[in-house]
Amino acid sequence: MDRIDYQILSQFQENAKTSIKQIASRVHLSAPAVAERIKKLEEQQIIEGYEARVDLTKLDRSITALVLFKSIDCKKLAQFCHAHPDVIECYRVAGEISYIAKVATKSVETLEGFIDQAMPFGTPSTNIVLSAYEKKIL
Repeated sequence: MDRIDYQILSQFQENAKTSIKQIASRVHLSAPAVAERIKKLEEQQIIEGYEARVDLTKLDRSITALVLFKSIDCKKLAQFCHAHPDVIECYRVAGEISYIAKVATKSVETLEGFIDQAMPFGTPSTNIVLSAYEKKIL
């Protein structure tokens, strides 16, 4: 990977719908050269896919919380989280906390329901997200 590959990745992180022609003009290469670089980045699985950012509040999920678990059964907790429709991310972590679930849900009541359902799998500690900043890696 060189400087231009990093610039291409940065453009995609900003907006994955940016055209190859626009990226080419920004990195000072021809469109076919940029297309070939993108193809190689995909083949090397540096670019794993393309996703849409969704405004969860417009899907009636205005509460986002990080639920941290001191888990007694990580495998069952993982299965529960993977199957639960309000869990949008989950992480197995090392340290005092063994599992973190990111939950996007309709209300405090539905969040409470999630916590109640998850309690057999570990001891939860809940942090409601007030605001967030998403940093691009490049």
